[in-house]
Amino acid sequence: MTAPSKPQSSLQRKETVKAKVAHGAADLTRRMVCGGLAGMIAKTATNPLDRIRMLSQTGEHGAASGTKVSPFQLYRSIIKNEGIVGLWAGNGANLLRVFPAKSIVFSSNDFYRGCCGYLYWGSTDVYLENSGQLPWALSFLSGGLAGMSASAATYPLDLARGRITGKLAGPGGKKHYKGIVNTVLVTAREEGFKALYKGITPTVLGAMPYEGIKFGTVGILERTFPKKKDDTEGGSITSNVTRKVMFGGAGGIMAGVTTYPNDTVRRLLQLSGSKGTTEHYTGYWDCVRKTYAKFGVERFYRGAFINIIRMAPNTAIQFGSYELLKQYTAGYF
Repeated sequence: MTAPSKPQSSLQRKETVKAKVAHGAADLTRRMVCGGLAGMIAKTATNPLDRIRMLSQTGEHGAASGTKVSPFQLYRSIIKNEGIVGLWAGNGANLLRVFPAKSIVFSSNDFYRGCCGYLYWGSTDVYLENSGQLPWALSFLSGGLAGMSASAATYPLDLARGRITGKLAGPGGKKHYKGIVNTVLVTAREEGFKALYKGITPTVLGAMPYEGIKFGTVGILERTFPKKKDDTEGGSITSNVTRKVMFGGAGGIMAGVTTYPNDTVRRLLQLSGSKGTTEHYTGYWDCVRKTYAKFGVERFYRGAFINIIRMAPNTAIQFGSYELLKQYTAGYF
């Protein structure tokens, strides 16, 4: 007969709580670093496609206003005006933005999913026993909240990146902005501090459906195609990463197609009043009204095709890298 275990003393309980808090903080830090690195890897790999997409969106490609320019023509213009490195213009600013943004997105999504899992299953242990699965609505909610948290925290960096990437260099390769610090300082000096938050409304509001659809789609696919319980320990990492790559790619395409018009509006707002830009908008609906009156519905979807091509590998690499880094670093905390 096994002797009953002695109840923990007050000091032992305090030490246990401290240990759990320390482990939780370390694990959150690990997830943030993994999320940030995953975002940097994905953005660098797909930056050429992103540059072409943004020039198509903003229309700041040197051609007459309203002129349709194919992705191949934009590619040739970038090479002609800025050289091969022009395909990665703004990538430095992008990485400075992406690391904190994706750190917050992935780590806070895990946090929000844990909260939703506790409420839905009634226990964190039961939630984990069910492979962390949630209904689509809760996956959408946790992903959306994570996206809004990241967008609000890193928006000035996103605006700087948009202004650097969304403009083609002028004659002789002269650039309107010279880097992320220069962009932030020039914008604040010439347009005022509030200008650093131009377009934040559609960005934060758009982050809810964008990240919600992305993570929600991944959640649906994970429920539809659950992990095999008989996976061997040696093959589980490869299996999980492959699943995340495929599911993440599908989620990225769904989110990109659905929210693209809103993304076009926020990019136009970010460039409003900037160097070399003649268009000025007083707000979100003013931008929508003027753009529609001048170009029609088609204008909101310029660059959508190249965006679809970009989103699949971008999101697939993000989810796959995050899963791989998260699993390989699990034993260090």
